[in-house]
Amino acid sequence: MILEMVRANGAVSLRELARVVQTSEVTVRRDVRALEAEGLLDRRHGGAVLPGGFTRESGFPQRAMAATAEKTAIAEYAAGLVREGEAIVVGAGTTTQELARRLARVPGLTVVTNSLLVAQALAHANRVEVVMTGGTLRGSHYALVGSGAEQSLLGLRVSRAFLSGSGLTADRGLSTSNMLAASVDRALVRAAAEVVVLADHTKLGLDTAFQTVPSDHIAQLVTDQPPPGDGDKAATVLEALAAQGVRIALAGGVAKQPGEPPGGVGRREVPLPVPRGPRMLRRLDG
Repeated sequence: MILEMVRANGAVSLRELARVVQTSEVTVRRDVRALEAEGLLDRRHGGAVLPGGFTRESGFPQRAMAATAEKTAIAEYAAGLVREGEAIVVGAGTTTQELARRLARVPGLTVVTNSLLVAQALAHANRVEVVMTGGTLRGSHYALVGSGAEQSLLGLRVSRAFLSGSGLTADRGLSTSNMLAASVDRALVRAAAEVVVLADHTKLGLDTAFQTVPSDHIAQLVTDQPPPGDGDKAATVLEALAAQGVRIALAGGVAKQPGEPPGGVGRREVPLPVPRGPRMLRRLDG
């Protein structure tokens, strides 16, 4: 069952595997290790993927059902970063869709997006202006891609871009498995003064074919607390990103710095998972 799910979806979280096979994450983790020893799959942070360097992207229904609680927490935190009257770009993805649902409460907001799902989530938000790119519909992601989408972003300048992707590593940054989607995401990045990446713990350490945002272009990462047993791996990735200047926020476990304005994007102290052994993570303040 586990192997079939990974082959069908490309990548599956331990939590999702445990839910489907109706067993504990401890049992699933043991089974995944056994399959990895046979060379049938690779373990990644909080999940399992097809063997090999790059992972292939799962379909939209599978992505929409994966790590739903984590995506909700990440989206709630990210929405708190957005200020009244701000202009932002929001990329396509299931996590950014969750973010959009929470942006409806921000008055005077302008959202530029290539995602039909983001636009739909904000369709009835009277105080939010939604601007859609042009382009060709990529039905599997409900997103507009291609030269039309990229050209419509020329000359645009906003305060921040909120993006998600298929994988995030310290070496290559954010990546996705589709060339057209990656090209539009890069255009969204060029339009923004700052890039905020939304990625749950299952994306940490995954590398896919097309880079969208290099690590040194990411201003902030909003992620979630990894489950027990995966904290060491996640801490290694987060530490490497932090060393490159990325601000790390763990949704649900973040304390504001003294004097930080409400709803702002000031620096935050983040309780990162601490790896076992002599190497320790510093607490981040920016």
